[in-house]
Amino acid sequence: MTDSAYEELTRLRHPGPVALDLLRRLVQQVRRAYGFPPPEDHAQWSDEAADEVVLAMLTRKGEGREFVTRCFVLAADDASLERLFLTSIKYYLIDEAKKTPRGKLRRRIAGLMSKDPVYRKSNGSPPRWALSDHAEEAVWQGNLDDLIAQAARVRGVGITRWNHAGPTPRQTVHALKTILLCVLQHAQGAVREEDLAKVLEARFELLAPARVTRLFADEGIVVGAVEQHAATIAPDPTAAEGEAEDIWQRLSPNERLLLPYLEEDAHHAAQLLEIRHNHAAAVLSNLKTKLRDALSEDSDRPATMGALLGRCHSAVP
Repeated sequence: MTDSAYEELTRLRHPGPVALDLLRRLVQQVRRAYGFPPPEDHAQWSDEAADEVVLAMLTRKGEGREFVTRCFVLAADDASLERLFLTSIKYYLIDEAKKTPRGKLRRRIAGLMSKDPVYRKSNGSPPRWALSDHAEEAVWQGNLDDLIAQAARVRGVGITRWNHAGPTPRQTVHALKTILLCVLQHAQGAVREEDLAKVLEARFELLAPARVTRLFADEGIVVGAVEQHAATIAPDPTAAEGEAEDIWQRLSPNERLLLPYLEEDAHHAAQLLEIRHNHAAAVLSNLKTKLRDALSEDSDRPATMGALLGRCHSAVP
């Protein structure tokens, strides 16, 4: 007859295949109940992700398999062993989630909402937040994409400063709370803290890595031209002026605004233009293509770029 996990630990005094299988299943149970993110390098939960959590718990420095031994010593049977395993897994995943960028974002918005009477934290797990005037039993159970789309419709807010330590800048607080208020009004009920963090992440691309695409990067043309213009201010008054004027007339208003910010990424462009990230990425890409095509091999590229930048002073926000 196959041993239970408790019987196996009694016999072997270390986790065998039955105990390991129980741990894997309990990891999946805990993550479903509390909405924990998958381990780093895993886009979503899977059997392999659960195995990685079990392995990490068993090989932790200073603890390792001791947590299994402690649970076994405190247990009286399979049911109590399972409860102790569940508690250990829960607190391990809480500690791991706090280390992730999204975990840090969750703690930040929870701190902001806990100090504002407009918001109310619901009882129970996983953590959920609602507006204070919502019915206490009201819980949002819709599609996350709907909340993300609702947040994207909010105009006039952006984040230009995102500190990873210390107090949150006032304008950043205003932007975060504006989106949270709009989303919770739309939800008409308590929303999981994890989902609110995902909405803010999508709206402001807070956790996304910077994406920088340099124009003529190998030759340093844009960088050199910007630095040269910053040092001399006055553009070349000769042939470069005519070429710059021709290019200027072919640029859209948004492209003209982005000219001084060619070395920035699409996220910065979206905040500057107050448009969606995908739209901003397209504008930035189109601008670089136009410049690449317009700046011929025979032209004085730095001088032409300097002349173009000279036309941008009134467009800089």
